[in-house]
Amino acid sequence: MFSDELLNISWDDTTKAIQSKTANDVLRALNKSGNLTVDDFMALVSPAAAPYLEQMAALSRKYTMERFGKTMQIFIPLYITNSCTNSCVYCGFHISNPMKRTILTESQIVDEYKAIKELGPFENILLVTGENPAKAGVDYIARAIDLAHDYFANIKIEVMPLKMEDYKLLAEEHGMNGVICFQETYHREKYKTYHPAGMKSNFEWRVNGFDRMGQAGIHSIGLGVLCGLEDWRTDMTMMAYHLRYLQRNYWTTKYSVNFPRMRRAENGGFQPNFELSDRELAQLTFAFRIFDHDVDISYSTREPARIRDNMASLGVTTMSAQSSVEPGGYHTYKHQALPQFNVTDDRTVAEVVAGLKRAGREPVFKDWDNAMN
Repeated sequence: MFSDELLNISWDDTTKAIQSKTANDVLRALNKSGNLTVDDFMALVSPAAAPYLEQMAALSRKYTMERFGKTMQIFIPLYITNSCTNSCVYCGFHISNPMKRTILTESQIVDEYKAIKELGPFENILLVTGENPAKAGVDYIARAIDLAHDYFANIKIEVMPLKMEDYKLLAEEHGMNGVICFQETYHREKYKTYHPAGMKSNFEWRVNGFDRMGQAGIHSIGLGVLCGLEDWRTDMTMMAYHLRYLQRNYWTTKYSVNFPRMRRAENGGFQPNFELSDRELAQLTFAFRIFDHDVDISYSTREPARIRDNMASLGVTTMSAQSSVEPGGYHTYKHQALPQFNVTDDRTVAEVVAGLKRAGREPVFKDWDNAMN
C-alpha cells in the first residue's frame, strides 16, 4: 500500500531537496527524453525553474500534441448529494455548516441528467457526493450510475473512498468507468488539522483508496491535491511519487491529475495557507506534462476563463464546462443550494467550446463507450 511507501519519504527532506535544485538540475530534466524521475520533477517545480517557463511551455505543448493531438475532453460534474459527516475545515459541505442538506431522489437525478443534455452534447459525467455512507452509500451511487446509462457513455464518480469490493461491483456490474479522489494534502501530520473528524480524518484509509481502485481494475483513476493547504511544491512531488507507484503496480489503468487552487474566502471563512500564482500554476502544469507524457491533466471551472483558454494548448487535456457545484443545480434546486466552492469560469458550454476553438483545440464530448471494454 502507498501509505507504507510514503513512510519512507520525508516531507521536510523533500522540501529541502526541491529548494536546493539549481539551474543545471532544471536543464538536465529539460534535456531528457521519455518520462522523467521524481527527482527531475522536483527540479521542474522548484524556484530554480522559474526562468525557464518558456522552454517548459514549448516542451509541454510538444508532448501534449504528440500524445493527445489537439483534442480537449469535455465533462460535466453532477452533485447528487451534499449530505456529509466530515468536518473538513475548508469545505462548504462541512457537517457543522448550517445549510440545507439534499439527497436527490431517483426522479430528481433523472431530471438533472435531462437538464445537462440540454446544455450541450455531454457524454462524460462525473457523479459527486458528500461522504455519508449511511444515507447515500454504495447502493445509492450504484442506482445513480444505472440511471445515467440512458444519457451518458462515460460515467465516473467522486465519492467517499470505498472498499475494493465496492469499486469492483460498481465497475463490473454497474458500468462505472473511473474514479476521482482528492487526497487534499499528503502532509500526514497536518492532514488531521484539516480533517479533524469523520471518515475523511483517516489518512491511511484515504490514501490507500487508490490501491483499492487499482486492485479492482478501475479503468481510469484521478489523483488530486487541493492547492492552498500546504506547500504546493512538496504536495505535488508527493503526488508525483504516488503516480509513479500506481503506474508500477496497476499498469493497465489510465491516470489523471488535478490541482485546483483554493480562493481566499470573502466572508471570514477558511483562508489558504499557501497561494499558487498564475505563473506557478503554469509551471506546475508544464512540469507534470514533461514528467509524464501520458497523464491526463484536468482543469475545472475553479480556474478563470483566460487561464483555461491559455493553457488549453500547453498541457491541459480535460476540462469541465458550465458546471454547477450544488446538488440538483442544473434543474431541481437551481440557484437555491449552497455550492461546495465558487465557480470562476461561468461561461456556457457554447462559450467554452468557442474559446477552445480559438485556441486551436478540438472539444471532444465522447471518446469512450462500454462497447470498447
